[in-house]
Parts: sequence; structure tokens; C-alpha cells
Amino acid sequence: MTFLLLGDISQSTLDPAGVGAERIAELFHWMLSGGVLIWLIVVGLAVYSVTVPGRHRPRLTKTLVIGGGAVFPTLVLTSLLCYALAMLPALHQPAPKTGLTIDVSGVRWWWRIGYRTGENERVETANEVRLPVDQAVEFKLHSEDVIHSFWIPALGGKVDMIPGRETRLKLHPNRVGRFRGVCAEYCGTAHAQMAFDVIVMQQADFDQWLRDQQQDAREPAGEAAVRGRELFRRKGCGACHTIRGTDAGGRVGPDLTHFGGRLSLGAGIKTNDADNLRRWISRTHDVKPGVQMPAFKSLSDRELDSIVAYLEQLN
Repeated sequence: MTFLLLGDISQSTLDPAGVGAERIAELFHWMLSGGVLIWLIVVGLAVYSVTVPGRHRPRLTKTLVIGGGAVFPTLVLTSLLCYALAMLPALHQPAPKTGLTIDVSGVRWWWRIGYRTGENERVETANEVRLPVDQAVEFKLHSEDVIHSFWIPALGGKVDMIPGRETRLKLHPNRVGRFRGVCAEYCGTAHAQMAFDVIVMQQADFDQWLRDQQQDAREPAGEAAVRGRELFRRKGCGACHTIRGTDAGGRVGPDLTHFGGRLSLGAGIKTNDADNLRRWISRTHDVKPGVQMPAFKSLSDRELDSIVAYLEQLN
């Protein structure tokens, strides 16, 4: 059971912000209560056996041992099992077909996120999931390499992402806020640094955000940003990254069309600000060992500042 608070970012199954997470937290509290009752009775019997002087009456001893040590735990555990099994259908019920559908692909070690905006249309982002509050959302989960596991503890349960298969998860957030998602299946070197931000928003705010995401990248403003766009092209960054509205169309790395509007970089491990972005570009493997992006150590300070200025304007 994970419990972690990172500033205003919640990663706690015991601080639910979704319908599924509330049921899971409720089950945990019932299980905890049942476990405490069993522990009290069993330990009470042990204390009784060693502290009461003299020979114990066989009939009473037999009743206490069988009743308290076998019958009661069996009844409690059976009740908890039935309660948990009765909960499963609601947790695995699919989201309405008219609702929001999000494609998520696990990639070592980041997340490709796609929002379906029409029958054959979608808009792609990376390492950040935004959701409307009080709406059931269906996630269609895939893996592009090894087994990953998609988990947002504050919103619901987790589901494995298996190469060659599509798995599904319904989440129904009921509280606005910022939460943390993680990969819950060991997937290699940077597994512990494969996280993502989850922002639950009011419906109107979400609709506006999604409309903005469908737009091409804005033109850079200022000499440094214009120079940064040209450097982005010349250094070959477009071979791995897409920036819609430009000739950068790579599919190896994350889509950067609206990178400047994201809250974190490196798959949720660093705040998205200029200093962290400079380190990410020039000393990539110091920030996140094992990541497949090459470090651009040969960039001069002026070139690095220009690329950072360009990327920061992509919002």
C-alpha cells in the first residue's frame, strides 16, 4: 500500500479522489479491521494460556482454541473475501461508449498519451494525463517494449500493459487536483523514474485545454526562440520528436508540440523549468540513468539557452 505526498501531488490509495479508489480504500479499512480483530483474539488466547495459573479445563480450552483460533478467523476472512469479490464487477465495468477514451502506451521509460477527439482522430501528448472531474474515462493501455503497469493510486486500481495486447481501465475522478501516476511493474533501469502527472480539472477547463492541444505549435517569438527552432532542426531533434506544424515528425520520443505547458519533464521526475531543461538536454543520463535520449554535451551555453527558449514557448 503506497502512501506518498510530494508537495501538492498526492500518490496515496488512502486519500482517494476517484470512485474506484474510494471502494479500494473502503476495502482496505474493512480488511484492517478484520485483521485487528483476529489478532486481538489470537493474542488474547495466547496471553490467557500463559497467565492463568493452574490446569485449564479441557472443555473450555477446546472451545476457545477452536472458536477463537479457527472458526472466528475463518468467518471473518470468508466475509472479507465475499465483500471483495462483490466489489469487482463495479470496478471492472467499462466506461460509457460516449465518454472520453485515452490511449496510453508504456515506453521505456516514459508514457505516450493519446486523446481520441473523433472517430479516426486523436491528439498526442506525453507524460501528463488531464481528466475532467465527475466523468468516467476509459484508458486503453498498450506497451511498446516490455511489461509495464499503469497506476494512479489516488484514482483507482492498476492494470498491466502487455506487449501485443490491449488492456483497459475505467477511472472516475471525483475531486479536482494534481495527482501522481507511476509504473507499478519493474521494467528496467529507470523504472523508479517512470512517473506521470495527473491533473483533474473542471469540465470547461478540460474542454479548453483539449482544444488547445489540437492546435499546431505556435511560431516562436524573440530572437533566441527563433534561433532555438533552427538549432532544433539542425541538431536532428526532429528525427525522434514531433512538433506539429513543423517538419519535425519523429516517433521515437515524446511529442513536444505543447511541451512548454507541461508541469514536469523526464516522465514526472523534474519540474518543467529552464534550469532543469538545460540539465536534461546537456546531461541527460545524469538526470535519468538508462534513458535512450542522447545527451547534447557539445552545445554551447548560447545554443542551449536558445533551444530552451524555443521549447518553453511550446504551450
